[in-house]
Amino acid sequence: MGSIRRRRPNPFLWLYYQYGGRLSNAYRAWVLHDSACRTWLLRVVLCALVHLAPVMAGLALFLRAVLGGPWALVLGSLLLGVLVYLRFVLTLAQDSTDSRLTRYGYPAGYGTAIRAQAEQERDTRR
Repeated sequence: MGSIRRRRPNPFLWLYYQYGGRLSNAYRAWVLHDSACRTWLLRVVLCALVHLAPVMAGLALFLRAVLGGPWALVLGSLLLGVLVYLRFVLTLAQDSTDSRLTRYGYPAGYGTAIRAQAEQERDTRR
């Protein structure tokens, strides 16, 4: 995957993409890289945290202002919510990345197949 020239989205397009927007076909190779590279799972977690950050910030301010609890309690509660959310995200990570790839014209299960092939190649090199 490293030999293909990939056009990276700028920060605004990246945010648009993270919130479910569809990039043009010029970014198709980058979308494949994003979904199938060695750090794909870390990228899924980062995307989930980007989705959750505004909600958690608003919720933290609301809980502190309305309920008046100590910051430690507010942040601890939010951390538990984030951990539960990440559990769901990680459970659905493979299917969501494969689904995203199908929107860009790749066959169903293509990301999973690419990741499995790369893992097999790494095992063979060892």
